[in-house]
Amino acid sequence: MSITLTARALNATDFAAYGDVLALSGRKGLPINAGTSQRIDLPSTLNLHQQDGAPVLAVFQARAQAPEGPWALMERHRLGTQTFVPLAGARCVMLVALGRDMPDLTTLAAFQVSGDQGFTLHAGTWHHPLIAIDDGAFLVLERRGAEVDCEVVHLAVPVSVLFV
Repeated sequence: MSITLTARALNATDFAAYGDVLALSGRKGLPINAGTSQRIDLPSTLNLHQQDGAPVLAVFQARAQAPEGPWALMERHRLGTQTFVPLAGARCVMLVALGRDMPDLTTLAAFQVSGDQGFTLHAGTWHHPLIAIDDGAFLVLERRGAEVDCEVVHLAVPVSVLFV
């Protein structure tokens, strides 16, 4: 027995329960730096300070994987958000779910993330670790604290992803 999901293109409406989409298309900016730049604020509610946490900025150098899977584990960070931004157009797949103690498989969704989008996962959102479609670097902003905030669970059934 297994679960097969069709990957949807990442968009703000479908992803809202899991986090925020970071994309420039359709956004107007404000001129700054004597008009030489545009500042475009992106929607994202960052949560990085719970239980004496602090923001940490890292680069995840990812190797491409077969995005179809099958995938058999998920993780979550209860105390903070996680933001991923591709640095050179690398694409990825985000496998996400809601759930209190375990991922609720009825809320499981797969999103194909283009190389010009980023995303912030809400604190507590179950997700598979980064599934890169392309070799590449991702800038990651997350919480670091004295308590390690990464809960990992193995799924009872593997999940495969279809692309259309």
